[in-house]
Amino acid sequence: MGTAKATIGNNSYIGAFGIATDSFILITSNSTHTERSIIEEALQVKSHQMSIDGSGLIGVYAVANSKGIMLPEMTDAREISRLREAFPELTVDTMHTSLNALRNNILANDKIAFVNKEFSHIEQERISDVLGVETVKMQIGNFDTVGANNILTNKGIVLNNTASDADVEFVKGKIASVSQSTANTGSSSIGLCAIANSKGVVVGGQTTGFELVRITDGLDI
Repeated sequence: MGTAKATIGNNSYIGAFGIATDSFILITSNSTHTERSIIEEALQVKSHQMSIDGSGLIGVYAVANSKGIMLPEMTDAREISRLREAFPELTVDTMHTSLNALRNNILANDKIAFVNKEFSHIEQERISDVLGVETVKMQIGNFDTVGANNILTNKGIVLNNTASDADVEFVKGKIASVSQSTANTGSSSIGLCAIANSKGVVVGGQTTGFELVRITDGLDI
């Protein structure tokens, strides 16, 4: 298991540029070899460079687990085709929704997805079908953007610092290991400050030692 601090393009909000499962990392095509190497070493899986409609904000738009990859409808057909070729064992599909920053609004692992309360019932079912998980509509703390403001792996979850006691207790009924933290020296957008899986976590370069301890505790690393 590994931990590291990193930036992507000198930006400490590294979670905006990549996501990880226990099998692979999806990361912006603009990332450097050195940046990818740091993340791969900590998470112990290989990375796949990609874009979404030409954008490098993979960690804003894409959601993935061991069963599927969900992308916004604006994703270019060639980008979708390349992912399907790279991951033939997964369901790779798009969803039409006004909440097209999917990863900002969906917090998923291999068993459950917490999703923005504003998703329709049909959209919620679509998320469940592509990712093969139970879905739960939830606001965590002050944020509907559950993906941008929390970190989830198959081993644990870190909730943002505005999460209520009721939020924590509810999540404890679903996830074995739970903590609360900020990242990048006080940011509540912790999902955008980290790339994590069950094997490790990489946090933004401005994250303090105390924040990193809280994050690794919650993720059981």
